[in-house]
Amino acid sequence: MKGGIRLKVSQVSLILIGLVCITVLAFAWTKTTFLTSFVPSQSSVLQLDLDASAGPTETLGGNSNLVQAWTDQIDSLSSSGISKRENIDNFTNNDEGETPATVLEKTGSEEVSQRKSKSKQAQIVPENTPTLESSVKSEQTGNSPASTGKKENSHVIERTVSEEVPQKKNKSKQADIVLASSLPKESSIKAEKPSNLSAITGKKECNYAKGKWVLDDNRPLYSGFGCKQWLSSMWACRLTQRTDFEYEKLRWQPKGCKRDDFTGSKFLERMQDKTLAFVGDSLGRQQFQSLMCMVTGGEERPDVLDVGYEYGLVKARGAVRPDGWAYRFPTTNTTILYYWSASLCDLEPIDSSTNIAMHLDRPPSFLRRFLPKFHILVLNTGHHWNRGKLNANRWIMYVNGVPNRNRKTLDIAGAKNFTVYSIVKWVDSQLPLYPGLKAFLRSISPRHFFNGDWNTGGTCDDTTPRGKEVVEDESSDPLAAGAVRGTNVKYLDITGLSELRDEGHISRYSIKATPGVQDCLHWCMPGIPDTWNEILFAQI
Repeated sequence: MKGGIRLKVSQVSLILIGLVCITVLAFAWTKTTFLTSFVPSQSSVLQLDLDASAGPTETLGGNSNLVQAWTDQIDSLSSSGISKRENIDNFTNNDEGETPATVLEKTGSEEVSQRKSKSKQAQIVPENTPTLESSVKSEQTGNSPASTGKKENSHVIERTVSEEVPQKKNKSKQADIVLASSLPKESSIKAEKPSNLSAITGKKECNYAKGKWVLDDNRPLYSGFGCKQWLSSMWACRLTQRTDFEYEKLRWQPKGCKRDDFTGSKFLERMQDKTLAFVGDSLGRQQFQSLMCMVTGGEERPDVLDVGYEYGLVKARGAVRPDGWAYRFPTTNTTILYYWSASLCDLEPIDSSTNIAMHLDRPPSFLRRFLPKFHILVLNTGHHWNRGKLNANRWIMYVNGVPNRNRKTLDIAGAKNFTVYSIVKWVDSQLPLYPGLKAFLRSISPRHFFNGDWNTGGTCDDTTPRGKEVVEDESSDPLAAGAVRGTNVKYLDITGLSELRDEGHISRYSIKATPGVQDCLHWCMPGIPDTWNEILFAQI
């Protein structure tokens, strides 16, 4: 009995000792970072949301595959070129001029090298961690891409050394590496820039000026016999004696560019509650009338409102026509207007004189007054910059409020260059004040006078295009291209593609069929200006 009792006591003692050891071990397990790192909690996961279109969000635990997963994502992002436009729009460069893709590649490669050289465990820091600001000051890599336009909490990976060494002694040896995928602040979001897009994708922005003319039986976009509500009869070549109309069947196909086909409903939907303003010479007026015909399909639209009075565009007493027109589509509250400004200068009568001060360094007063109302602005100038026009209009060039004495700008070409650069610079300075405004400078529309000029027997009698394709990357209007370079004013390059279409001018045709000078400057409509508006539509 006694031996049996002793045996039971020994067993009880061993059991008690085992329980104590297990309790101590369990307590140590839950309190020791080294041990708990082997069993990450279910909530400690990393959500990789680099591309919303790639599928469901991937989640990874804090195990040895973490770095490899990051590397795979980075390699995929780099090789794909980020082809999704909706993701590209959310990207912005950081302060050092690096793109989010390059930031991820650099930090990802650093993590991989550290992973290979040291045996460390990955610890996932919960969202909204209080140690974010204090732990990343020296390692902050800038803004990373996000898949939506809303602010989200950052997902952070923090690497810590598994050995329990006093923190103060290891500050010089350890650095927390943090990768944050957060949206850029609103103050850092700017208007779309082709340079940013090119830096991210490695591809140039679509060059709509490079391409070819192709035959399309679905053209024209409106009838040459109709659109009398918007189109001046002198430009409606179907109403003249002209018999060849193959020029109406050609469509411009930019090389390597995809774009939506123009329809009136698409345009009005895109321009909901917006105003588009053309400001320029008679070629700008042709583009304005072309757009009105394209939007309405050349049909009568009694519901469209004449709102010219809102912009002071009413016919003055004794004038042949008003300074412009403005029409509103009430279904979408879309306004399209044109203002005549052949030189893009401010014109001001000189006291007690019939002469007009032509302020080369001032935008038109109309533009200064109504710019806040515009959402799309299209500027053009060019063909009135000759001595004959200036003398006929009695325009006297002014700079800084006084008659111009500068030899460089006294020359017509120099004055034109000075004005174009001045107006673009002014518009560019106004864009930050009106975030909803997008401005374009349209390149010059080419003339096609052969064997003389407009007043010396020049003609343009061809019935076929002089060419079909533009292969050059550079613009055929270096002045306009140079003026917008380095600004946020966009470039509507139509010169090269229009140069190929000498058969599309009014030529010798008119309603009365009376002999006279040929018009090798303006275009038959439907015709070339419709293409200008298709390219404009693709960029708005």
